[in-house]
Amino acid sequence: MLNAIECSAVVASAIYGILLAARKQFDVVGVLAIAFAVAFGGGTLRDLFLDRPKLFWIEHDHYAVIVFALAVVGSILPRQLLKIEKLLPLPDALGLGLFSIVGASYAIDQGHSMFIASLLGVITGTFGGVIGEVICNEIPSLFRPAPLHATCSFAGAWVYLLINLTDAPGIVAVSAGIVVVVVMRLAALRWNVRFPAMSLGPHDESIK
Repeated sequence: MLNAIECSAVVASAIYGILLAARKQFDVVGVLAIAFAVAFGGGTLRDLFLDRPKLFWIEHDHYAVIVFALAVVGSILPRQLLKIEKLLPLPDALGLGLFSIVGASYAIDQGHSMFIASLLGVITGTFGGVIGEVICNEIPSLFRPAPLHATCSFAGAWVYLLINLTDAPGIVAVSAGIVVVVVMRLAALRWNVRFPAMSLGPHDESIK
């Protein structure tokens, strides 16, 4: 089940990355770079932190083939991509939800604490986007006042972990966690729910 969810997360994140690259009017190499970064960035960090013997996209090499194919098709049909740019939040939210639960699941299966598992879920779900935005020369939305992102991942990971402690079937815990992340993220985007920027008061400028 986890492999199917992970593959879905890769596809959703790759589509988000391709749309992001299309918005920046990148060429085919740029589209490939962003698609790979967004689809594999967070999971790669997770695998390194967990000291897994193989990175997930190397162990399941068909993931790379899928992302490559999606990126090439996206580069061939740029106008069609721009027409569906308004759908960008959907693959964003889906990728976040799917990857967050997969990351938390891998960590808990290795015997790590629930708190560490939740953090690795957040890393898995968010850092692909961070890497993609850095490549696009943007300040990552994760680090500035923007619609809630990591918070959604963190909440969904805890829903999954807590339900997983009960006798409920695994699919229930996984589904509940994903739904919480996706719904929270879409709601945050829809109503612009965000944390305020940290302010040091009237003397902010003197610190620069």
